[in-house]
Amino acid sequence: MTRPLLLLDVDGPLNPFRSRLAGLRGYTSHRMRPSIWLSYRDAPESRSTRRGLRVRLHPAHGARLLALPYELAWATAWTHEANTLISPHIGLSADLPVIEWPEPFIRDPDGLFWKTRPLLEWTAGRPFAWVDDMITPRDRAWVAAHHPAPALLLRIHPRHGLRPQDFTTLNRWAAGLSPAGP
Repeated sequence: MTRPLLLLDVDGPLNPFRSRLAGLRGYTSHRMRPSIWLSYRDAPESRSTRRGLRVRLHPAHGARLLALPYELAWATAWTHEANTLISPHIGLSADLPVIEWPEPFIRDPDGLFWKTRPLLEWTAGRPFAWVDDMITPRDRAWVAAHHPAPALLLRIHPRHGLRPQDFTTLNRWAAGLSPAGP
């Protein structure tokens, strides 16, 4: 059986950007300049642009993700920069597959999260778990109606990031998949 995909967002699940660093045990703070962030800033020469984006990462997350029974892939607006900017800080390979978004941040006509349709197309009918801070009930319903394989859409609060119970949920869901596969 092919392992299910685990589709990872950066901001929210890995970078709990709504939290204060003091409240995040084990996280380290980094300054990064992802091109997607710089391209959407109002003031390209502002102080925060020069300093870079504060990104909070937990160095143990890479090992915990690799221990899960999934094939990992990036499902983030950081695209390939997740491999070069995020992976080294959490212990992931710098060559994980990346979903290429046709037009990020474009409003969906049915009110879905802008990642939902391209993500489903990219998975090509494979079972997957998706961790993101922007998943809504509308996205869950749409995936359930349009994806032929099992899918877990796990919303992660951007104040907390991935927590032990999220890793437990991901493990249990993967263990519950039929060995025969879809």
